[in-house]
Amino acid sequence: MTTDTDTAIDDLADLLLGLYLESDPLEATLIGIRDHDAHLADLSRASELHLTNRMAEIRHAALAVDPVSLSAQGSITRDVVISQVEYLDNARMAEAVEYTVSAFPVAPASIALVYVRMVVLTDAQQAAAYLARLDEIPRYLREAEERLAEGRAKGLTPVAHLVHMAIDQIQMYLGADTDPMAIDGPGEWGGLDDWIRRRDEILADVVRPAFAAHRDHLVAEVLPTGRSVDEVGLVHLPDGMARYRNLMRFHTTTDRTPEDLHAVGIAMVKRIHAEFSALGAELFDLSDVPAIFRHLNEDPALRWESSQQILDAAEAAVRRAEVVSTSWFGRTPEAICELEQIPELEAEGAAPAYYMQPALDGSRPGTYYANVNRPEERTSFDLEATAYHEAVPGHHFQISLSLETPDLPLLRRMSFFTAYVEGWGLYSERLADEMGLYSSNIQRMGMLSADAWRAARLVVDTGLHAFGWTRQQAVDYMAQNTPVAPIDIESEIDRYIAMPAQALSYMTGRLEIEALRDRAEAALGESFDIRDFHDVVLGSGALPLEVLGRVVDDWIATHA
Repeated sequence: MTTDTDTAIDDLADLLLGLYLESDPLEATLIGIRDHDAHLADLSRASELHLTNRMAEIRHAALAVDPVSLSAQGSITRDVVISQVEYLDNARMAEAVEYTVSAFPVAPASIALVYVRMVVLTDAQQAAAYLARLDEIPRYLREAEERLAEGRAKGLTPVAHLVHMAIDQIQMYLGADTDPMAIDGPGEWGGLDDWIRRRDEILADVVRPAFAAHRDHLVAEVLPTGRSVDEVGLVHLPDGMARYRNLMRFHTTTDRTPEDLHAVGIAMVKRIHAEFSALGAELFDLSDVPAIFRHLNEDPALRWESSQQILDAAEAAVRRAEVVSTSWFGRTPEAICELEQIPELEAEGAAPAYYMQPALDGSRPGTYYANVNRPEERTSFDLEATAYHEAVPGHHFQISLSLETPDLPLLRRMSFFTAYVEGWGLYSERLADEMGLYSSNIQRMGMLSADAWRAARLVVDTGLHAFGWTRQQAVDYMAQNTPVAPIDIESEIDRYIAMPAQALSYMTGRLEIEALRDRAEAALGESFDIRDFHDVVLGSGALPLEVLGRVVDDWIATHA
């Protein structure tokens, strides 16, 4: 039963989401909330402090609400509001904007290059707003430069290797025959020709010169101060461990320590190697793990022949999962997952695949993006595990079900808690095995590969940022302990360097979901229904892991 206090807490959730989207207008557009289409983020410190103060007021108001006065869902919303502000504060205190330069879309220039092209325009107002947003790019890049300068003054410097990659990304953009940011205007619109002319003028006279100037700034001012590949972790920055712990809390929604997760990762890698040995003996008559890895990486039969072959195989895996899912979920999403290739501008150095959630306004469907760049260098045995993680029953299921739950405040329908989102994605890879989705034992070997990869992340990410590992140490550990293709290992390690602690969220989240399932099975015995469990885990939107634990425990208590 909804109470007046529930309405008040929902209002706080809406206010918090509004502030967040106002601070990140491009994210708002991609989500499908089009109130801020004409703008890019204000990266200035003054804007950041103003936002922090306003969010603190919301948190204070939520804390003042007595949870006893709320319904069960209202209490969850209160917890989410309080937690969201705390985790955003953790991220802000890490001051990543002051030392992050990369070709991954976590640095301002790359964010603009990658995400502006994803905007879909459906009417004249949105088309005009897109031009206004392009006009803001010079201001946006100047503010990024100012924050980097503030960081350098405090000894916060980026990694030179990643700066080189960012420069190369901008150079690739500037050298493109057709501007990748020149998106299509609305169809069947009388003003289209004039709009295209104006779009091309702004891109040529405003946007491209701004990116050229930013590239020159990176070369002249940022690159000379960059850290070497031997000092890539946060531990090498002033207050680096405190920054890393803040980011760990933001990404994992737990208080787990670097020492704890490092040890967990080492133990898990050892257990997964035992599984490799058993399956390798069955498939290849090989039980030596390094020999299995060499076979997986060197056998030409385990490579792709074409980009289209990758897309076709991913499509088949996703559609197969959609058919089987009704036996494992009481509720399945209405939205169908689309599949596309990662655009060339982004593909070099990008992850093997990722999922982009649908826009709320329906302008863009939920889409699984596959990296088909240099297919002959990409392993084929790990495609299905990736598809089940990113699409069905992974991210597409989780995110679409959240968005299709209208009784929840929009804040809870968005996927802001990385450990929950990525934990579910990783849980889905093993769940797919239970569902009988893997088409062969070769593809099950891909599941083990993905498992080893995520377990090794616990070791590598903490190794880099807490224990001072060099980039090469991280590459070597991943190469020795996983069969991930060299092309992916290099880009993954660079991603961990650019996004400290994000890689920890996958296995941390999965371990918690598995622990909750074990707890439910033990408590409920024969009355345990896997469909009900999955509906509970996915039925309240993305949650901090601590809050998810309370939700599952409450469900267990009512069904025991």
